[in-house]
Amino acid sequence: MDELDEIKKRKLMELQNQQEESLQNQAQEQQQLQAQIEQLETLVKQFLSKEALQRYGNLKAAHQEKAVQLLVILGQAIQQGQIKEKITDEKLKEILKQLQPEKKEFNIKRK
Repeated sequence: MDELDEIKKRKLMELQNQQEESLQNQAQEQQQLQAQIEQLETLVKQFLSKEALQRYGNLKAAHQEKAVQLLVILGQAIQQGQIKEKITDEKLKEILKQLQPEKKEFNIKRK
């Protein structure tokens, strides 16, 4: 029975070590992703007007995923040289409208 218990303990320790490593890797990836987002945000903020920056701040507070999506799109456009001057609030609104999927209309007919 001692051998069986020892094998169980060893296996349990291995599983715990694997789980700890997995959690550490996830935390490290999360930190790297957060750092990349911060770098992108710093780049994009330089190209936003005061009003557009305020709108971005509101979007970030309300819809984190959309804000990150917007950062990625604007960051790519800036890096490709498509954006050279400040982005106005109106231009930012247009970009945000393009990010939203079209809503389907439903007509309900009563008989």
